[in-house]
Amino acid sequence: MTRGASERLAGKVAIVVGAGQTPGETIGNGRATAILFAREGAQVLCVDRDLGSAEETVRTIESEGGKAAAFAADAIIEDDCRSLAPACVEAFGRIDILHNNVGIGGNDAGTTRIEEEVWDRILAVNLKSVVLPSKHVLPSMRERGSGVITNVSSIAAVCATPMVAYRTSKAGVNAYTQSLALGNARYGIRANAIMPGLMNTPMAIEGQAKQLGVERDELVRARDAQVPLGRRMGTAWDVAHAALFLASDEAAFITGAILPVDGGQSLRAG
Repeated sequence: MTRGASERLAGKVAIVVGAGQTPGETIGNGRATAILFAREGAQVLCVDRDLGSAEETVRTIESEGGKAAAFAADAIIEDDCRSLAPACVEAFGRIDILHNNVGIGGNDAGTTRIEEEVWDRILAVNLKSVVLPSKHVLPSMRERGSGVITNVSSIAAVCATPMVAYRTSKAGVNAYTQSLALGNARYGIRANAIMPGLMNTPMAIEGQAKQLGVERDELVRARDAQVPLGRRMGTAWDVAHAALFLASDEAAFITGAILPVDGGQSLRAG
C-alpha cells in the first residue's frame, strides 16, 4: 500500500503490548491495532508473551510495506517490562505511543462463588499489564516531553455483570488511567482508556464458547442480540480505529478520557 505524509501516525513509534492473539476465525484487538498503526505510518514494536504470535503480526505488517519488530515479554513480569523501552529505542530510536491491550476473564464468578486464585489472577493480569509497561516506558516519554498511553478497559467497568473480578479489575484500569493522565500532563503525556463492549474476537468468542460448552455460532447470535446499535457485536477494527484516533494528533487535547466502543451497550449501565 502507498504510504506518505498524510498518514495519521507518520514518523511515530508505537509499542503495542498484546499484539499477538489466541487462535480463531477473526482478528484480536491487539493485532488489529498494531496493523492499523503501521498502515497509518507508525513503526511498531509488537509485544506478546507468545513470540510466535507477535511474529505473525509483524509478518502481516511487513507484507503491507510497514515496519515492525516482535518482542517477547510478559506484561505482568517487571523484569520483562523493564526491557520494553530499551528494546523499542534500539529498534526504532524513540517511543511515542504505548498501547496496553492485555486482559483475561476466564473462570470469573459472582461475589459468593469467586475463587481466591481466580480473583488474584484476573486482578494481577488486568491491572499489572497496564501499570508495569507504563511505569517503564514513562521515563523515556518524560525525557522527550511527549507521549500517548492508551489502555484497553471494558464496559464491564461501568455495567452490571456477574463477573466480579473482571469488573473490579477494569474499573481499576479506568481509575489508573485517569491518575496516569493527571500525573503526567505536565510532561506533555496523554493517557486515555478504551472500553470495548461485546466484540467478535477470538478470545471473546472461541474462548468463551469453549468455556461455556456452546457452539460458536450460537454464542455469536446471543451476543449480537444484546447490542443496541445494529444488533451486532463490534470487531477488533472498531477498537483499533478508536486507538488510532487517541494516539493521533487529532486527539492532542484529550487526556483522561474513558471512551466506550460498544454500540450503545453501556447506556444500560447499572
